[in-house]
Amino acid sequence: MKSQSAFVKFRKDYLSKWRLYLFLLVPIIYIILFAYAPMVGAQIAFRDYDFTLGIWGSEWVGFENFAKFFRYHDFGKILWNTLSVSLYSLIASFPLPIILALILHSFPGKRYTKVVQTVLYMPHFISVVVMIGMIMQLFNPLSGVFGLAYQAVTGSIMPDIFANPGAFSHIYVWSGIWQGLGWGSIIYMAALSGVDMELHESAQIDGASRFQRVLHIDLPAILPTASIMLIMNAGGIMNIGFEKVLLLQNDLNRSRSEVISTYVYKVGLMSGGDFSYATAVGLFNSVINFALLIIVNYVTKRLGETSLW
Repeated sequence: MKSQSAFVKFRKDYLSKWRLYLFLLVPIIYIILFAYAPMVGAQIAFRDYDFTLGIWGSEWVGFENFAKFFRYHDFGKILWNTLSVSLYSLIASFPLPIILALILHSFPGKRYTKVVQTVLYMPHFISVVVMIGMIMQLFNPLSGVFGLAYQAVTGSIMPDIFANPGAFSHIYVWSGIWQGLGWGSIIYMAALSGVDMELHESAQIDGASRFQRVLHIDLPAILPTASIMLIMNAGGIMNIGFEKVLLLQNDLNRSRSEVISTYVYKVGLMSGGDFSYATAVGLFNSVINFALLIIVNYVTKRLGETSLW
């Protein structure tokens, strides 16, 4: 009876708002075509794919491609590089947009705040290729700004940080923070705009300082948003920016810069085009992301009662 009444209610709602449901078809069709339909091709990971035979005609080999990746001599190094850079990026970049949003929201000069916001948003619109070119120019040991400053202070040529494997993760993470800090604070600024100003007025009457109001009013107001963002970021923790890593990568830093996404590109398109093997590695990456999403969502729900589902 409940299911029948729910169906009747939906039917009445659909008949009265059918135009809105018609608009809803556009994103649904888009998701089906570009998110679910390509999943059929994921079976390549379990086949010895032959281009002439097609997906369905290729031999089924089960988990052989996955086992091949696990037996690969650099499997541990690639997995560690991916996880270490991702965790470093998450730990370093996640709290900074929250802090920036709290500072901008607390600043009394609203005109000055808008100028600061505009300046901080601008790096987001710089393409990855241009940004890497800027970084390489700035840190060029012979002609870059930092290279010339190093020579002026020490009298010697600055070491090439792009040839230092240990510097790769720092360049990757902090250039990403510089580019995305302002843009990442937008959602928290939006959450802070919904805070009732009467709470601040009451706290001021009670003698609360500005820092105390930020700590006990503004911060709790954006914690649900922060929790959702943390879950979503954790769900993509294995998805390191492919283009950026590839542009920063060279033969000297490859031991620390080879991650799953660049490895998939190389085995899938560069070295003979082993599509089955590349698909298996990519599918393994997606399964790890999905597992992390489930775990972080469960932990966040138990701790703060905020989750995606």
